[in-house]
Amino acid sequence: MSDEGSHGTRPRMLRARVLSGLIPFAGLVLLWMLLWGQFTWLAFITGILLAALVSTVFYLPAVRLSGRFNVGRGVVLVGVLLFDIVFASLQVAWSALRPRYTPSNAIIVVPLVTRSDLIMTFTAVITGLVPGSIVLDIDRDEGTLHLHTLNVASAADVPALKRGVLAAERRLILAVGSADDLARLQKSTYAKEAGVQSTGEGGTG
Repeated sequence: MSDEGSHGTRPRMLRARVLSGLIPFAGLVLLWMLLWGQFTWLAFITGILLAALVSTVFYLPAVRLSGRFNVGRGVVLVGVLLFDIVFASLQVAWSALRPRYTPSNAIIVVPLVTRSDLIMTFTAVITGLVPGSIVLDIDRDEGTLHLHTLNVASAADVPALKRGVLAAERRLILAVGSADDLARLQKSTYAKEAGVQSTGEGGTG
């Protein structure tokens, strides 16, 4: 009986190990294509080669997967991201063409809800994809993003920018976040201010 159990456990462990390595590999390929802004065969092949090089030379820690994916929330995540990219592009273009425009910028720190490396990384990627903001640093220990943002005339503009980043993180958590991420979201100050409610996982904070 023990031999049968061990034979059944080994394939599952092997699949889990392969999957945990495949996720960061695929993430590197996707990140490479997003950075170049091209979804072409050339970008895909060079992304695979780069991911293979990075995976071989540098150690990639195992990714803890939540084991859940909400299709509806995923569609909302992608749809809002595309809208934000187009809207922000128009804003940046108008600022560049506007007569007598004086650039104003700031560096802000956004404390995130999650402690998941995966959610934290993709929140930074999504934020950096939207024109007008650049991610300068990710503080894993503190769970914060350091951003350089445009069109910040005064301190009164900062809260809205932070809310935008936290909203992107919230959409990620609702789409692929773990039970711990969902619980943290419910208890967060942002959730209480925005009236965020549970989708069935966890209780209200």
